Amino acid sequence: MPRFRALPAGREHHGDRRRREILAAATDVATAAGLEGLSIGRLAREVGMSKSGVAAHFDSKQDLQLHAVAAAAAGYDRHVLAPPREAEPGLARVRGMMEAWIGYLEAIPYRGGCFFASAGAEFGARPGAVRDQVAQHTASWIRSLEGEIRTARRVGELGPETDDRLLAFQLHALVQEANLRCTLLDDDGAFDDARALLAAVLAAVSDPCTSQGEQP
Repeated sequence: MPRFRALPAGREHHGDRRRREILAAATDVATAAGLEGLSIGRLAREVGMSKSGVAAHFDSKQDLQLHAVAAAAAGYDRHVLAPPREAEPGLARVRGMMEAWIGYLEAIPYRGGCFFASAGAEFGARPGAVRDQVAQHTASWIRSLEGEIRTARRVGELGPETDDRLLAFQLHALVQEANLRCTLLDDDGAFDDARALLAAVLAAVSDPCTSQGEQP
C-alpha cells in the first residue's frame, strides 16, 4: 500500500493536492535516503501514482529537490516558528521556539529525523542551488533564534554578558545532538534530555533579579 494519502484540502485543486502528497513523500524519503536518493520511481511507489504522473509535476531532479527543501521549510514555519510568535518577545519566545522545535522533531513523521540535519550533512560540501537553499533556511532559523536572545538580553531577562551568537549555537547544538541520538542510537530519552538541558542552560544565563523577582 502507498505510505501517504492526501489530506482533505477543501476546494484545493486536485493537481495541487497530488503535488503536496508527492512532496510529503519526498521530504520523508530524503531524510533516510538523501535528496540524491530521490527518484521518480520510488516516489511513484510511495504515493501510489504512475511514474509519468509524478514526473509531470517537476522539470528536473534538482527541481524536485528544491521543492522538497521548500516543503520542509514550510513545515518548520508552521510548527516551529509560528506558534511561539504568540509569546512575548524575549526569553519567553526563546523558550517557545526551542520547545516547539524539540516537540516537532520528537513527533516528526520523517523516518530519518530532522530534514535539515540530513540535508545539511549531505550537501554541506556540495556547492549549488540545493546547498544554497538548505543553508538559507538553516541560517534564517539561527538568525531568528539569535534575534530573540538579543531581545531577551536587551530587556534584562538575560545577563548583560550573554553572547547572543554563542548561546544560539549552544541551544541549536543540543537539539541537533538529541536528533542524532534518537535517529542513530534509538535513544528514546534524547528529547527529554534536550528539554532538561535547555532549562538548565537558560536558567544559568538568566538575570537573577529578573528571573527571581529580586530588587537590585
